[in-house]
Amino acid sequence: MEQALAFLASTGFASLSWGNVIMMVIGIVFITLAIKKDYEPLLLVPIGFGILVGNIPHLASMSLGVYDKNSVLYYIYFGVSQGIFPPLIFLGIGAMTDFSTMLSNPKLVLLGAAAQVGIFLTLLGALFLGFDPKAAGAIGIIGGADGPTAIFLSAKLAPHLLGAIAIAAYSYMALVPVIQPPIMRLLTTKKERLIRMKPPREVSRKEKIIFPIVAFLICALIAPGALPLVGMLMFGNLLKESGVTERLANSARNAMIDIVTILLGFSVGASTQASHFLTKQSILIFALGAFSFCVATAGGVLFAKFMNLFSSEENKINPLVGAAGVSAVPDSARVVQMVGQQEDPGNFLLMHAMAPNVAGVIGSAIAAGVLWSVLAG
Repeated sequence: MEQALAFLASTGFASLSWGNVIMMVIGIVFITLAIKKDYEPLLLVPIGFGILVGNIPHLASMSLGVYDKNSVLYYIYFGVSQGIFPPLIFLGIGAMTDFSTMLSNPKLVLLGAAAQVGIFLTLLGALFLGFDPKAAGAIGIIGGADGPTAIFLSAKLAPHLLGAIAIAAYSYMALVPVIQPPIMRLLTTKKERLIRMKPPREVSRKEKIIFPIVAFLICALIAPGALPLVGMLMFGNLLKESGVTERLANSARNAMIDIVTILLGFSVGASTQASHFLTKQSILIFALGAFSFCVATAGGVLFAKFMNLFSSEENKINPLVGAAGVSAVPDSARVVQMVGQQEDPGNFLLMHAMAPNVAGVIGSAIAAGVLWSVLAG
């Protein structure tokens, strides 16, 4: 009987709390959204299942969780907590990204920069709510809608908030098709949504090869803190565009990014133990994340409208394209295409939207580097 009681005490049922149950429900919701609604399944399925794994109670003497030293999950989570996985994901993103549309119409880069206003307004909001400057900087980066960047910066500035910030960032990335369209329609008129933009010019191979080198040098010299992210992004792009390292580019954009995405998503999910995650701070982070994402979307759209005040009729920008300035690649660009075609089925905005979309990736990485440089001291 004593052995039977000891066994019962060692099961997860004995220590299961309402917090664990709530987190498990959230994990199942993530998996359901991924499978039924096709919302970022490559992210939400690993994260959702990781949440289930992370909320199975176990004896304190058993090293099983991501916060238990020398456990298997601890070592997998090491790539998140030390900021190793995000640069590797940026390498893969660089190897699959075509910067041609951005190079063919450089003024669209400004839309990617304008969308980063969400980061800095959220930082101010977090400071107002009582977060310290480092935590506020880490929370603000959610506005860039870039999960790897959010993880990288929070690992450096606010590791105690890493789980909540990562889940918030990836949740809003997955909800891009839900959050952005109402804001885009609210801030634009039907006439503006019907604007057809000039086809992008053809970009030479030489331009494509020179760009990652020059862009890296400029960005890294402006914000040295962005070096790991921008460096890997541009290195991956050079592998793609050089034409002589196709095997390496293929490995980076396929096998490697898939492996890292699995490990990152699963371990981030496993870090959301109820005792660490269900706090007042986490709720505030989710609220600030939603605010920052909405502001970033609005910032891009409104800046496109502002640019149109100084553009000739033939060079006007469809303001919907500004919403792609958040760096949720390529989902924001697809949403722009979807909303544009609801007004005019013959209007193809996807390629135009990819310009501010990839510019937003660079912009959020630079913003993270600036925040790290300023707040790390």
